[in-house]
Amino acid sequence: MTTGTSFKNGSTPTVVLVHGAFTDASSWAGVIAELQESGIPVTAVANPLRGAATDAAYLAGVVAAIDGPVLLVGHSYGGVVITVAAAELDNVVGLVYVAAFALEEGESVLDVTGRFPDSLLGPALRPAVLRTPDRAEAVELYLREDRFPAVFAADLPERLTSVAAAAQRPIAAVAFEESSPDASWKTLPSWYVVATADQAIHPGAQRFMARRAGADTVEVEASHAIALSRPAAVAGHIRTAATAPHAVGHTRPAQRSNR
Repeated sequence: MTTGTSFKNGSTPTVVLVHGAFTDASSWAGVIAELQESGIPVTAVANPLRGAATDAAYLAGVVAAIDGPVLLVGHSYGGVVITVAAAELDNVVGLVYVAAFALEEGESVLDVTGRFPDSLLGPALRPAVLRTPDRAEAVELYLREDRFPAVFAADLPERLTSVAAAAQRPIAAVAFEESSPDASWKTLPSWYVVATADQAIHPGAQRFMARRAGADTVEVEASHAIALSRPAAVAGHIRTAATAPHAVGHTRPAQRSNR
């Protein structure tokens, strides 16, 4: 496999992968291997999972240090983070949402999920109280280990999901409640991968956000853990984004579906 057309400044962008809640950067392992085989520069960021403002500021610092254009890729809540961070950066040339939240300005994760049929996520959440450095109390959320496979990764082997459940990283509850201050997909070309068997973010919600963003969209039969279960399909759409020609202004690409 080879890369195709480069971006407007003449270089292929660095793909920056941002994971969501209940997982970590290792969830991109298969996608990274696929992109590296294609000769596409790629890095996976450890998302703090503390809230949109905090996480976007961290991501923006990482991306600002990258020399050249960057293509941001977010999974799940990672979509919130890339949307906010991109508004503060001048080297981001596109956004890829992988079963992810592409929020409107002033909109929260809970706002979107509340418009669609309930997923399995809500009843599977396990809250835990933690103390902040100033000794205040805050709530973070885990997935119950016995519900992790059904909610997050129904298409992965049980041995793998049991390990992932034990190693999961919690997300601050406030992250689901915070409103996005920006909708950078309005000014940047966007791509979307819909996971049609997702039990965490309803596929209807994914299609709605993809359509609203004017994203070049593919659909893949996969669970919420699509980056782990279908890395070639995910990497393929990222590759499409990374090798697409871009105009200086934002033009919305036509949608397409790949069922």
